[in-house]
Amino acid sequence: MFLDVIQVIIAVLLIAVILLQNRGTGLGGAFGGGGEVFTAKRGPEKKLYYATIVLAIAFLLTALLNVVL
Repeated sequence: MFLDVIQVIIAVLLIAVILLQNRGTGLGGAFGGGGEVFTAKRGPEKKLYYATIVLAIAFLLTALLNVVL
């Protein structure tokens, strides 16, 4: 029960962090070859990127723990 609540909280946070990120070219850049220059992530964009990774890993771990326990 406790892990279910934690997983829902992590899922909501993960959705929020993903929606806050800047939109990229998506799959259009893979096929059309956009002309924009790729730059390094800086400031808040970098923190959102790492927060997304951490929350995704936490979500997967809680999902695995829910299956095992």
